[in-house]
Amino acid sequence: MSPIRAVIKGVGGYVPEYILTNQELEKMVETNDEWITSRTGIKERRLLKGDDQGTSAMAVKAVRELLEKTNTNPEDIDFILCSTITPDFLCPVTSNLICDMVGAKNAFSFDLMAACSGFLFALSTGANFIESGRYKKGIIIGGDKMSSIVNYTDRNTCILFGDGAGCVLLEAEENSPYGIIDMAMKTDGSGLPYLNIRGGGSRLAPQEYNKDNHEKYFIYQEGATVFKTAVTRMADIAAHIMERNNLTGEDVQWLVPHQANKRIIDATADRMGVSASKVTLNIEKYGNTTNGTLPLCFWDFEKQFKKGDNIILAAFGGGFTWGSMYIKWAYDSH
Repeated sequence: MSPIRAVIKGVGGYVPEYILTNQELEKMVETNDEWITSRTGIKERRLLKGDDQGTSAMAVKAVRELLEKTNTNPEDIDFILCSTITPDFLCPVTSNLICDMVGAKNAFSFDLMAACSGFLFALSTGANFIESGRYKKGIIIGGDKMSSIVNYTDRNTCILFGDGAGCVLLEAEENSPYGIIDMAMKTDGSGLPYLNIRGGGSRLAPQEYNKDNHEKYFIYQEGATVFKTAVTRMADIAAHIMERNNLTGEDVQWLVPHQANKRIIDATADRMGVSASKVTLNIEKYGNTTNGTLPLCFWDFEKQFKKGDNIILAAFGGGFTWGSMYIKWAYDSH
């Protein structure tokens, strides 16, 4: 049997219309545009507005765009995986809702949670499904409605996060030189005190919420520790993937990094020996969309990617989680 490789055949994305600027945040918390921009690289972020709107609302629009662009029948999809830390509900999971709304009647689906590394972990999982030979087509989604868990009185976190979703179509190809070549993933649960969302789990169940502990609904981050850890681990694992595949900075056409902080991204590129011109950046207009950052980079830069390009993904998230992936791009976008 010929070796099967999981190949990305198309991308889709969606960001909400409402733009929350740094200037608007200046009216909400004690901060300013210069402070936010110099420390994070963020100028604005998108927020999903409206009643009864969850992560699935954005993901469905991204998937529908993907299906249309690739001329794919939703009934031909074997699986849909959704990476998110802001599911519509705990049950049913968001991917189940997406399947129903896009007409993927023959697909199985489930959600994954790995904080900001979630999309990379989900893409790795989908690739393994494809490479097993049992499945031919799958959609991997990364998306979050971070505005639903951000405390807009906490200037340490409210400046960072935005809402958005993106997705890719994975297909099986035999003996292909393209597709997902290699991956590496790591976790360290000792990161709990430094980046977390405590509310809603079985250790702090929803019925235990009251006015005195409402802050536990929200995402919490100790910025200095997270920054230091992210710089080291995200850069090291991306460099490891390059070394394992005998790649130099010259061999890499694109670095697609998690969009958490421009200083972290710059440090990762420097460690890899990749020039700034090869780094996909959209943090200035979307902020940190958590699971949405990597696929939204694909979405924004798809037309600049060329068939045969060597692309390195790198991510770091709460928990802690981190990982990297080597992809050889499979198509020219027109």
